[in-house]
Amino acid sequence: MRPVAGSELRDLVKLSGLMLASGCAWYLGYVFADIIPEDTVSIAIQNLQNIGERPVIKAPLPKRQKCDHWSPCAPRSYAYRLLSGGGKEKMAKICFEDELLISEQRGNVGRGINIAIVNSDFSGEMTAFIKDAPQGSLLLMVTHDDGSARLKDDGKKAIEELGSKEIRNMKFRSSWVFIAAKGFKLPDNIEKEKINHSDNRKNRYSGWPAEIQIEGCIPDNLI
Repeated sequence: MRPVAGSELRDLVKLSGLMLASGCAWYLGYVFADIIPEDTVSIAIQNLQNIGERPVIKAPLPKRQKCDHWSPCAPRSYAYRLLSGGGKEKMAKICFEDELLISEQRGNVGRGINIAIVNSDFSGEMTAFIKDAPQGSLLLMVTHDDGSARLKDDGKKAIEELGSKEIRNMKFRSSWVFIAAKGFKLPDNIEKEKINHSDNRKNRYSGWPAEIQIEGCIPDNLI
C-alpha cells in the first residue's frame, strides 16, 4: 500500500468534514420541515415579501396660516408679513391679516418705497401721506428696486420720527422693510426693521441684493 502524503491526508480530512456537514444540514432540514407546519413557513415568507409593498405613511401637510406664517398668531392678534422686492421679477409685498395690501397681483407695487397704512384711506405724496395718517394707524413699508435716489430729507425725517434706525443708511437698491405705529407703541418683542444693502460680491440677483422680510403678530387692541 502506498503511504499517504501529508497534503493528501489534509484533503481527505476536509472532504470528510464537508460530507459530514452536508449530511447534518440535510438531516436538520428534514427534522424542522417535519416539526414546523407548512402554512407557518408560507406565512413567514409572505410577510417578508409584503414588507416592501406596504404603503408609506406620510405626515399630513401643515395647515396654511395667515400671511403664510409658519405658526398661527395668538387669538385676538393681527398677522402681518412684509417682503421687499428682489431683482426685476420678484415684486414687493405687504400682507396684513391674510390680505395683500400691496402686491404685483393688485397692480399697486412700484419702484421706490411702497407704504400701506392700516386704519386710513388717505393717499398722496409720501411725506404728507405719513404726516396726515391719523393717530392709531399702523404703517407698513417695503422697497422695490430703489428707494433712496428720490428720497428727500423731509421724507427721511418723517420715517425717522416713526422710529426707523436705517432710513438714513439706505443706499442705491438697498432692500428695506419697516413697520411703525402712529399714536401707539408696538410691542418690544417684534422685529420692526431690516435692511440689506446691494453688494456686487454678494448680490443674489444681477445688480440687486436678496429680498428680505419680517413677519409677526400685533394684538388687535393696539389698533
